[in-house]
Amino acid sequence: MTFKELHVIEPILKSLEEQGYTNPTPIQEQSIPILLRGKDLLGCAQTGTGKTCAFAVPIIQNMVLEQRRLGNEKGQRKIKALIVTPTRELAIQIGENFKNYGKYTGLRGTVIFGGVKQFRQTEALRRGIDILVATPGRLLDLIDQGFISLDHIKYFTLDEADHMLDMGFVKPIKKIISMLPKDRQSLFFSATMPPSIVSLSKQILGEYERVTIKPEQATAERVDQAIYYVAKSNKTKLLIHLLQTKEADSTLVFSRTKHGANKIVKLLDRAGLKAEAIHGNKSQVQRQRALGNFKAGTTEVLVATDIAARGIDVSELSLVINYDLPNVPETYVHRIGRTGRARASGVAISFCNGEERAYLRDIQKLIDQKIPIIEEHPFPDDGKIEPKEERQQRGGGGGRRHNNNRNSSQSRYAKPSSNGGGSRRRNSDKRR
Repeated sequence: MTFKELHVIEPILKSLEEQGYTNPTPIQEQSIPILLRGKDLLGCAQTGTGKTCAFAVPIIQNMVLEQRRLGNEKGQRKIKALIVTPTRELAIQIGENFKNYGKYTGLRGTVIFGGVKQFRQTEALRRGIDILVATPGRLLDLIDQGFISLDHIKYFTLDEADHMLDMGFVKPIKKIISMLPKDRQSLFFSATMPPSIVSLSKQILGEYERVTIKPEQATAERVDQAIYYVAKSNKTKLLIHLLQTKEADSTLVFSRTKHGANKIVKLLDRAGLKAEAIHGNKSQVQRQRALGNFKAGTTEVLVATDIAARGIDVSELSLVINYDLPNVPETYVHRIGRTGRARASGVAISFCNGEERAYLRDIQKLIDQKIPIIEEHPFPDDGKIEPKEERQQRGGGGGRRHNNNRNSSQSRYAKPSSNGGGSRRRNSDKRR
């Protein structure tokens, strides 16, 4: 299947070819025809599968075809497409994608988000745009100030809906929806589909079709995963060891807190490793500079918190390290989805101390996998801080029973454990 076979028009095909796109991913192959027919869509696919292209291409094409049919409107452009997304980084990324895909169409768009002065954003709005990508807070703020009208919206997309709810944007989203014209095409995309998301989708969508791209496992299929049991006090030492011996060209490290991210960067700098942090306390200029340096390869290690990481889309990102395991299992899926994107392969390594064993159990339950354990490394956890209930559960071998699976993360970083069987291998056999 090619994009041409999906009946994508020539101006967009030309831009896709320049971006190196040849064959659509499953979410693109299934979503684009539905959206080109003008239907509402509820799309569910894991991160890194190409969701942005899946909705951006048909929105751009429908707008271009409508212009051809009706002729260009005289006077100032009116906002016809609105994409709402939870974070600044993700908004910027989506805006860049729309710009790239619509390069030869004549459509004009802009991105608005909080945390920066609004002058440049309002100037772009005054000049007139066709496509607006926005975070909820700044969007409502500029609507209240009279800079934005949603009266002419024909295409509305809510992206990363699950993360939107996690960040407490339910009321702002409902307020935005109440301002939209009833006669519109609505798109609702989410990486996960809990009941709260299904309920919200019913308030947004009319008669819709649903596309669900569900692999055999909840995490990206081309991401090799591994766990290192390590005492909290030795995490930085293990991180430095892996960074100094790894083969990866770029590494994204996740910290649970902003203070922790800054501390990791400082300790890496002392070890002679160039690193930068990206989190909510950084200004937008600082965040964009750090992300730009990372994408350009100037900085090999980027340390991020979850709130800042959703919009990080770096081609060929080879390694993700969870310095701290997340206490929300779904967050693990999103984190490691930063690598292994769009048919690429990648490695995701997680550190786990005694206090985080419960988090690991929840993660493995969600993804229905036993993540392979790397036991032979310079800083193994001696088990002294292991919770009592964990020791009891592991009495007969417990959580390490299934961890003899060999994958590239193990062979690349250490000799793997030789204990027991492995559900991961059974999953791999199914895929083959």
